[in-house]
Amino acid sequence: MTKWFIKIQSDTKKHPLLRPLAVTVPLVFIVIIALLFINNNNTMAQDWEALRERMVNEQLKSRDIRSKSVLEAMRQVPRHLFVPEHLQRFAYEDRPLPIGLEQTISQPYIVAFMTEQINPKPGMRVLEIGTGSGYQAAVLAELDCEVYTIELLPELAERAKRDLNKANYTNVNVKTGNGYLGWPEHAPFDAIVVTAAPEEIPPRLVEQLKDGGVMILPVGPVHSLQHLKIVTKKGDEISTRRLMPVRFVPMIDRD
Repeated sequence: MTKWFIKIQSDTKKHPLLRPLAVTVPLVFIVIIALLFINNNNTMAQDWEALRERMVNEQLKSRDIRSKSVLEAMRQVPRHLFVPEHLQRFAYEDRPLPIGLEQTISQPYIVAFMTEQINPKPGMRVLEIGTGSGYQAAVLAELDCEVYTIELLPELAERAKRDLNKANYTNVNVKTGNGYLGWPEHAPFDAIVVTAAPEEIPPRLVEQLKDGGVMILPVGPVHSLQHLKIVTKKGDEISTRRLMPVRFVPMIDRD
């Protein structure tokens, strides 16, 4: 291509009518490359969209996730943006994935199930303990909740904040801190979602629930059987119900 372009340039000195061609040819190549790049990006976007649709149909609807709003949120949130780049091809498979620092992003079904259990509504104030990748917070944000999320590890908190901004979720507040303490400045909360497992239900989190509020969390020892539980607060009465056996990373109590 270089020799051809040089020949055209030299020929234009002899033939002035060829001068426009010397400018047009490289511009044509630039336009073609740009169109190929745009087309490739559009194809990738369509592929991710198709994978999310299949995830919703095969992993969520087939396992009794019924909430239309939750299904739509799972259909819209780009999970691949919240996993390491080398694992993005697995983003819409129904399994947890490592995100570094001995932490994981939960499988899509568990995220959908836990979200459905709190019955999210637009405008609800939701506290999340264990930001991790930011994916659960993104799903809550997609549902138009006012999200407050706490991450113990500064590196993960910064990464989640970056990825949430990249995905245009502006209704999520991220801070680094001890999840056992909750976020009293913004309490009480309509719902609390805990994505790491304490051995006992943290009393300070129960205190930060609104009257009528719900909290969902895995409870149990590390490297052993845990159970997903839902806690409901009505006045001074606290009720707890066991939902299913699960396996989560431990919730760490440290400043």
